Amino acid sequence: MRFSTLRWLGAGVAVLAAGSSLAQNSPLAGLSDPDIEILGQPVDPTVRKATAIVNGDVITDTDIDQRLNLVLAANQGEVSEDERTRLRLQVVRNLIDEKLQIQEATAQEVTIVQEEVNQAFTRVASNFRMSSDQFDEFLKARSTSQNSLKQQIHAELAWSRLLRRRVEPFVNVGDDEVQALIDRLNAAKGTEEYRIAEIFLTATTENAEQVRENAQRIVEQVRQGGSFVAYARQFSEASTAAVGGDLGWVRPAQLSPELAPVVESLPRGEISNPIQISGGFAVIALVDKRQVLAADPKDALLAVKQITIPMPADTTQQQATAIVQRLQAGTQSMGGCGGAETLAESFGGNVVANDQVKLGDLPPQLQQIMEPLQIGQSTPPFGTREDGIRVLVLCGREDPPAAGAPSFDQLYAQMEESKVAMAARRYLRDLRRDAVIDYR
Repeated sequence: MRFSTLRWLGAGVAVLAAGSSLAQNSPLAGLSDPDIEILGQPVDPTVRKATAIVNGDVITDTDIDQRLNLVLAANQGEVSEDERTRLRLQVVRNLIDEKLQIQEATAQEVTIVQEEVNQAFTRVASNFRMSSDQFDEFLKARSTSQNSLKQQIHAELAWSRLLRRRVEPFVNVGDDEVQALIDRLNAAKGTEEYRIAEIFLTATTENAEQVRENAQRIVEQVRQGGSFVAYARQFSEASTAAVGGDLGWVRPAQLSPELAPVVESLPRGEISNPIQISGGFAVIALVDKRQVLAADPKDALLAVKQITIPMPADTTQQQATAIVQRLQAGTQSMGGCGGAETLAESFGGNVVANDQVKLGDLPPQLQQIMEPLQIGQSTPPFGTREDGIRVLVLCGREDPPAAGAPSFDQLYAQMEESKVAMAARRYLRDLRRDAVIDYR
């Protein structure tokens, strides 16, 4: 899935003080005074040394460089020097969180064996249609390594297993909550539901503006061609980070009041600006949408014949245009699927038949063309000089049955996962608060 991703100066501190609404009896009382005298030099985080020691565990320059290059690879390396510096700071924060997650898992006697990590690495490689060895070479060519990715996988596995042991048993979802959601779904039958993905960044009152700026930079990078999935995996603090931010299918009623109107207004394939929600900021990508409890037209199975007309390398543009025009005229008079072979033969082409083509698996442009076609009708010619000119002829269609409501157990699991995610964010926040972190 692809979607177009501190100031810490004396004046910045004064702005914070002037805007503070801390109560006078707060442990931090006095920060509401706009005339604070700064006695030392503020630390500029952009000049911090890269190496950090987290509760005794070292994060090296090499660790940071290799993880940064993973992020840059998702953007084909096309980021400015300023953005590279900001990404490096975010990578340091992510690596610190990973150390904390692995340390806590170890303290709670949660063990991840190397074979589990290797299997997960192989699955990631297969997503790129590569073997593990090929993917290793792919990473090396981009100045990173499998070890960097495997460390991230290790942290994800350890944290997930720790949450199952220490958080999930104490999260309760009432049967009445699930039934209420089922009732809302039935009442909403025929309305829209949305397949969305998220990037969540934790924020406090004090750093909200900085986190918003960081989130906006991610949005800009993704809109310029960066991988939403890659940014979600590297930067999101939600439990969905391990699956590229994928939240699955949701209804507006299941979303917070801040998110629902944004999701409903997003076009397919677009991402939102940062949205302030409880605990931080969210960036939402709309992958797809459909009607609640209604059959999804994209699940229709099509029987098609594909006519392919080869294009010689020396074909001129004028000749290609003439072939396209003749082919389109021929498809309109060939008499449907039965005449496909005869038409293809007249152009020196061939025909391939397939009766198991899922509409939703076709490219978006072809989905829009194929969905309203009647049996025997065909698409306009498409293709390239290298691949040849092609036409799809619709020979049959099996529309999907009407969708039923999700089961009680499915909704229970979804609601439980949402509550676990909130508890996990609080867990990690507490680990950060108690951590001893030394920058060298």
